[in-house]
Amino acid sequence: MRGLNVLITEHTKKRLRDLRQTGIEVEDLTECAAKIPGNVPVATRFRGFEAKSGKVFDLVVKDTEKGRLIITVVGKQ
Repeated sequence: MRGLNVLITEHTKKRLRDLRQTGIEVEDLTECAAKIPGNVPVATRFRGFEAKSGKVFDLVVKDTEKGRLIITVVGKQ
């Protein structure tokens, strides 16, 4: 999905440093968020994404005027 502006909150960046999110990179988040089809007007949890490292994670995203906002990431064990 070209042209979609993906924004990442400071909270999400902080969570990426946590042990539970080890193996998930910013690039994984932006690619997965851009693949979510349609408009997401309210914060919604999308499950079952896979990072290049093989780590499975969920994303909470919301579409804003500036682009698709990644509110948080939840790594799975």
